[in-house]
Amino acid sequence: MSEIVPVRTETGVERAEPRGRELSSRARADVAAGIPASTSRAYSSDFAQFAAWCAKGDHVGLPATPETIIEYVSHLIHTPRERTGRPYSPASIERVIASIRTAHHAAGVQPPETKGARKVLAGYKAQLSVSDDDADRKHAEARRVSAAVPAMLRKMVATFDRDSLKGKRDAALLLLGHAIAGRASEMVSLNIASVTKDPEERGIEVRVYRRKIKKWTTPKVMYGTNPATCPVRATLALVEAMEAEGRTTGPLFTRIDRHGRIAPPLIRKGRQIGDPDGRMTTDAASDVIENAAAAAKVEGLWRSHSLRRGFVTAARAAGKDLVDIGRHGGWADGSKALLAYIEEDDGWSDNNPLIGIGL
Repeated sequence: MSEIVPVRTETGVERAEPRGRELSSRARADVAAGIPASTSRAYSSDFAQFAAWCAKGDHVGLPATPETIIEYVSHLIHTPRERTGRPYSPASIERVIASIRTAHHAAGVQPPETKGARKVLAGYKAQLSVSDDDADRKHAEARRVSAAVPAMLRKMVATFDRDSLKGKRDAALLLLGHAIAGRASEMVSLNIASVTKDPEERGIEVRVYRRKIKKWTTPKVMYGTNPATCPVRATLALVEAMEAEGRTTGPLFTRIDRHGRIAPPLIRKGRQIGDPDGRMTTDAASDVIENAAAAAKVEGLWRSHSLRRGFVTAARAAGKDLVDIGRHGGWADGSKALLAYIEEDDGWSDNNPLIGIGL
């Protein structure tokens, strides 16, 4: 049972909060195994800062009460950050709230209700949005990665040496990642055995585990009309190159050393670290597209999610149904998040809803 302890709020009102019971080390390890590494890294810093704030103010961070979350959000919107000199942005506070809830789920306890905290956040965002200060208005806007649509991909892959193992790997990562709307974590988890040729030679099937919806999917990837950006040709070229290096099993996307060879295991202080088969990390996968964009001199914010967003934008622009787009890319049916991936045009295209309505 949880212990009930008295705490004093920032307003001086004393109330009782449950003191969370510690999980065993084995239970914590089992919980951690079920959390994507990228999510764990992104949220760990946020929750650590929340826990430190709780300890300083004698609040309980796990399990936290709705009032504690409200007070923490209020603290964040009024406290300048040392690095930027400004309080957290609304988007960053959204992430903080998500990290706190994720930590509760991971610990097997009921996450706090956050309606009150989100009302505070909504007021903060509205205040920034109507400010006369341009910096405030920009602070209110969520920063989104650029969409890697086919036109951008053509420029990026043109910077690769497609005769080298690294060039083959990077081209397959970008083109296959776009074709299956793969997250970085999903792409680096692929093995050579995850890719199978279609018996009728229409393309390839890719077996990929979608962590967000907790299920396996097998998107079909068809041959492209442009050989330079064809995801099937790029992927099969990588598989053949890996086979020539003696790799017929294991990860599809591996680390490549500066000599252009599959990197040997990493050793630190006499102990092997990282994946023993040299599997790429999610950060390394994101670096591939960021570096390719820089080499191609294309402006924007480019990370691994640019591929996923670019797929949705391109497919929707081609008139594909949102249900088909979502199922191919691993979104749950009816996902509202899917709409956020669509890159808006400038409003002057044939997609303008005023065209043809009789005005």
